Amino acid sequence: MGSNSSLAAVLLPVLVLGFVSAAYAGNFHQDVDVTWGDGRAKILKGGELLTLSLDRVSGSGFQSKNEYMFGKIDMQLKLVPGNSAGTVAAYFLSSQGPAHDEIDFEFLGNLSGDPYILQTNVFTQGGGGREQQIYLWFDPTADFHTYSILWNPQRIIFSVDGTPIREYKNLESIGVPYPKKQPMRLYSSLWNADDWATRGGRVKIDWSQAPFTASYRNFRADACVWSAGSSSCTAKHSVPASTSNSSSAWLNRELDTSSQERLKLVQKNYMVYNYCTDTKRFIHGLPAECTTNVS
Repeated sequence: MGSNSSLAAVLLPVLVLGFVSAAYAGNFHQDVDVTWGDGRAKILKGGELLTLSLDRVSGSGFQSKNEYMFGKIDMQLKLVPGNSAGTVAAYFLSSQGPAHDEIDFEFLGNLSGDPYILQTNVFTQGGGGREQQIYLWFDPTADFHTYSILWNPQRIIFSVDGTPIREYKNLESIGVPYPKKQPMRLYSSLWNADDWATRGGRVKIDWSQAPFTASYRNFRADACVWSAGSSSCTAKHSVPASTSNSSSAWLNRELDTSSQERLKLVQKNYMVYNYCTDTKRFIHGLPAECTTNVS
């Protein structure tokens, strides 16, 4: 990774302070449904491991059995190794319908030796276009790492191994829509995106390297489960009925001073694209949330 790996050597001792080891272990047989791929998605080791594969014929994917209305979602992923150019592993929350809400992690494949790009995005009422992209400070194909989405009524926090990489605040007060009215399910897929994923689509998938495989473990949802038009939470903005106060702290979570500093480190040293600075794209002015310096 060249200079990127040198930078990681400086920042890693700081960023690793946010690492949260996964002492929990979900069971994929109980937690998710494989939705497509004709056998390319596999649940292994009694439900402890899930793998998605992509070949020339098809990719694959799964979704959570439950829908959620706010929550903290954790998953450990190990991404496609080697030459993964043109592939995308997507891990996201989404509602249904044309005016859907969505909270995205997308891992954009790379040529061997180049760093993966992690793209995040937020859709509200069918509108997206809020992409940020960063390089990771480690090799995400060498081992499992924890990728987390914290979604509560005030903010969305994207984290990697406990280190926040992005905060998207509820700014309805200035007319910016925020996803808070539609329950969302967790989805993940591995698919062919070589029309855009790597260097703007200039680098295509090398099918001689197929099948491409990404691995998942330790899915956890501390969340308000939505069922039959109501939430498992005891009241609006209150704790889930099945959890303790300590485990439901995500409902009112905000970044403390240490977390804010780590977020600034990541965005200063690893960000490669931020829609809030793309004046060529937004020729008539940046989105309203960008002018507040909190997106």
